[in-house]
Amino acid sequence: MRFFVTGVGGQLGYDVLNELDKRGFEAVGSDILDEVKIPFPYVKLDITNEEEVAKAIALIKPDVIVHCAAWTAVDAAEDEENIPKVNAINSNGTRFIAQAAKACGAKMIYISTDYVFDGQGERPWQPDDRNYAPLNVYGRSKLDGELAVSGILDKYFIVRIAWVFGKNGKNFIKTMLNVGKTHDEVRVVSDQVGTPTYTYDLARLLVDMAQTEKYGYYHATNEGGYISWYDFTCEIYRQAGLNTKVTPVTTAEYGLSKAARPFNSRLDKSKLTENGFTPLPTWQDALGRYLEELKEVQ
Repeated sequence: MRFFVTGVGGQLGYDVLNELDKRGFEAVGSDILDEVKIPFPYVKLDITNEEEVAKAIALIKPDVIVHCAAWTAVDAAEDEENIPKVNAINSNGTRFIAQAAKACGAKMIYISTDYVFDGQGERPWQPDDRNYAPLNVYGRSKLDGELAVSGILDKYFIVRIAWVFGKNGKNFIKTMLNVGKTHDEVRVVSDQVGTPTYTYDLARLLVDMAQTEKYGYYHATNEGGYISWYDFTCEIYRQAGLNTKVTPVTTAEYGLSKAARPFNSRLDKSKLTENGFTPLPTWQDALGRYLEELKEVQ
């Protein structure tokens, strides 16, 4: 089974390739960067170029495409000059990948987000919910990507995740650790609720999925219950041994975000076990392993 993985310069794509390497699969990685250090052949690819995408995937002839590449800077996506770029990457780029997957008969795994919903209420979102109402440009662009994949392909997995952290790139944990080492107190929002996703754990699940034909929509974050960003920060500092004071504030009080954020990012993951997939470990356990991983690279 041959894999083609986009966005390997980012957190998830990087971990997916490492998981494939551990299991002995054949793979090719791609990104817009000139070079990425990975254990597989690398192809520089602009996914917003339809012809380039079609040629690259036709040449590689993958059995599975794991599409991790995306514009993920949520606040920057709101800037007028960036909106065309966001849509070109998340909407058009995903459509081009899906078209190429169909042309070569490949399965496709598309990584989506809780941001496709309106983030209201307290009921956990179900994978097959269709009451979409994205709050911002990023969410709308990712929803467009979902609709492109489901409209073009039959053999697809649309996997929504939230609050992502991994070794290769920037994330909330790294930011909080840096702030905690230089400040006596941090203010963190307490009215946005969800669950973190460790890319190392998610990569294992995605490779498991790719070897099945249990297609459809899934939610995949770590287990361990729903928490706020405030709760998450408190546990980050507790496990890291930092004494930084964490003060809970509302989203309105925090007031720094350009893009509207969902209050309810609860994702119901029961469909995973219903279809025979092993859930991700608890986020508390994932955080502990991740902090150890960060120590090793320092």
